[in-house]
Amino acid sequence: MGKKKGGKRLGKKQVSELLQNLFQHNPNETFSFKQIFKALKLDTHPLKMLAIDTMEEMAWDDFLSKVSDNSYRLNMKTQVQEGVFRRKATGRNSFVPDDGGTPVFVAERNSMSAMDGDRVKVSYMARRDKHIKEAMVIEIVKRAHDTIVGRLRVEKDMAFLVTPENTFVHDIIIPKRKLKGGKTDDKAVVKIIQWPDAEHKNIIGSVVDILGKTGDNNAEMHAILAQYNLPYKYPKAVEDAAEKIDATITPQEIARREDFRDVFTCTIDPKDAKDFDDALSIREIVNGKSSNSPIWEVGVHIADVSHYVKEGSVIDKEAYARATSIYLVDRTIPMLPERLCNFICSLRPDEEKLCYSVIFEMDDEANIKKWHLAHTVIRSNRRYAYEEVQQILEDNGVKDGTGEPAPPATKKNPYKGENATELIKLDALAKKLRAARFKNGSVKFDREELHFDIDETGKPIRAYFKTSKDANKLIEEFMLLANKTVAESIGRVKKGVKAKTLPYRIHDQPDPQKLENLRQFVAKFGYKVKTSGTKGAITKSLNALMSDAEGTREQNAIETVALRAMMKAKYSVHNIGHYGLAFDYYTHFTSPIRRFPDTMVHRLLTRYQEGGRSANKDKYEEYCEHCSDMEQISQNAERDSIKYKMVEFMADKIGNTYDAHISGLTSYGIYAQIDETHCEGMIPIHDLGDDYYDFDEKNFMIVGRRHHTKYQLGDPIRIQVARANLERKQLDFTVAE
Repeated sequence: MGKKKGGKRLGKKQVSELLQNLFQHNPNETFSFKQIFKALKLDTHPLKMLAIDTMEEMAWDDFLSKVSDNSYRLNMKTQVQEGVFRRKATGRNSFVPDDGGTPVFVAERNSMSAMDGDRVKVSYMARRDKHIKEAMVIEIVKRAHDTIVGRLRVEKDMAFLVTPENTFVHDIIIPKRKLKGGKTDDKAVVKIIQWPDAEHKNIIGSVVDILGKTGDNNAEMHAILAQYNLPYKYPKAVEDAAEKIDATITPQEIARREDFRDVFTCTIDPKDAKDFDDALSIREIVNGKSSNSPIWEVGVHIADVSHYVKEGSVIDKEAYARATSIYLVDRTIPMLPERLCNFICSLRPDEEKLCYSVIFEMDDEANIKKWHLAHTVIRSNRRYAYEEVQQILEDNGVKDGTGEPAPPATKKNPYKGENATELIKLDALAKKLRAARFKNGSVKFDREELHFDIDETGKPIRAYFKTSKDANKLIEEFMLLANKTVAESIGRVKKGVKAKTLPYRIHDQPDPQKLENLRQFVAKFGYKVKTSGTKGAITKSLNALMSDAEGTREQNAIETVALRAMMKAKYSVHNIGHYGLAFDYYTHFTSPIRRFPDTMVHRLLTRYQEGGRSANKDKYEEYCEHCSDMEQISQNAERDSIKYKMVEFMADKIGNTYDAHISGLTSYGIYAQIDETHCEGMIPIHDLGDDYYDFDEKNFMIVGRRHHTKYQLGDPIRIQVARANLERKQLDFTVAE
């Protein structure tokens, strides 16, 4: 048989690899035997025969396509796919195919320096024995973005951008003239001006913006935003346009609207909120039939943003591009300029404001007798923080979490607190709505959220979990009701009538395989959950599981696995209903100051109220996709800001030991959450030095081969804080002795 240089014989494996490389690097070419022999320097008869046999096998495996008796090409149908590239700090990059198939591993050497989120074309590599499936990037179809955030390292002749996770094999080179005054350890945003190609291996960039010194709070928060290509400052032209808006409400405008200025109205929001986009009003209205059964008029009043922000205006275009406000730990990056979101549109107390309102008439059982949609003018009597309303409810006998309203007031024991009667009535009605919603199959997920108290420099001084109490749920129920009602008013039509276009908030049914994983997982703790049957039966079973697990050691683990089975909610004009809420029709109408879909919904409802034709479905579907994407990106940035503050909070606690529980497992480590502070870190597998551990993905555990030590999701574990790497936003723990 033929030989390689240096006298080594070429075997079947080497010939196979040579052929694989040739076809993968030329995915559109058809090669004749003659061209193949020449390209691979196969100059002996046995070698040529071996190549022909190997190609036969590759065609049999669908890796190659036979074009004629003596020519082959790469099988594009099964071997070349388009999708999204996902870059990981661990080097475990992956390709996510468009058809929603399983992500496939892409080694760094086969990535063509693709960035996270890039649209790429890959070809699948011939599967090596006992190896996972791998893909190779053969073309970058579209760059997700061309700016990168990192830390500058300025040397005598050259400068470099060091990325937080050492994202690339090589640092990014920055010519001195492109530094924009940047110095070593400055956080910078860099635009790529040259990507690697056949001739150049290096990535070359130019500094766009210097964010500040590494470790400085402002610089770090701006870096998180810039890393996701999110804006960290407001364009001057948009601010100027907002300044020119006339905020006066004319008598003519008031005359066109329903007037709620004399009805008790209040806003209930987080204590640090400035953008109040929803208010509630309540009054008892005279019921002609019987004085024994009162009828309550409850108004859900939403800031009329679309009155001020005109479609196609410079403010509108900026709001659409952002699509959402972003809530980092220490700041809000608003969707609208500050003059609009905190002043003109914000439903501030004792100021006349324009709203778009859903007005309900309901009895004591919260049965809706009638409702209507109207443009209104309101004057909020009081701005409450959630904590204030909660206090009023508890002072009048409400026990949080029981679902029971306050006992009736008596002459001897009247209700205590400002506007207590109205707030207690709203709470009682909300509790009826909530009970009915769960009875109808809504999924019960009350997830806690990690919050920080921070000092004036942005440094976290306390970490705690924020739970949703009665006051939060009061607002939530009326917002859900308004969103559901307006969605039904457009979506629910008579048979044979085509519904007009509306962006819906849709949520698909859980992934059946993940539900099955949940069933097997909870069985270990002695719980049962249905994975088949009607939608209602599955939900009922899920809710029973959540209730049974409440307060137990394994609660967090069970909730985590159950959440993984759930699909992500998104926006679409193609309505499939909302599984989690068990609503056939649901939209977002109640937060136009901070969400663009709500503004779109306001505009369409106004248009349809005025007798307008149905909007273009395809155009609005495109808008919905953009809003869903931006929501996901801003959630990632919000998570990163929490991670950063978590590491910063724990940075002076190295060496401390804590009780924790296992909150996540991967093939490379155990995630543990500290019970006291709720901060999460990772114990790298290689730090469990006493054994070789296998990751059992199906059973959510890691098992030692020799000693059979098990680490399972939800298990208690004593940890010691080992490292706090702010740049990587990474906490490392070790198992405490």
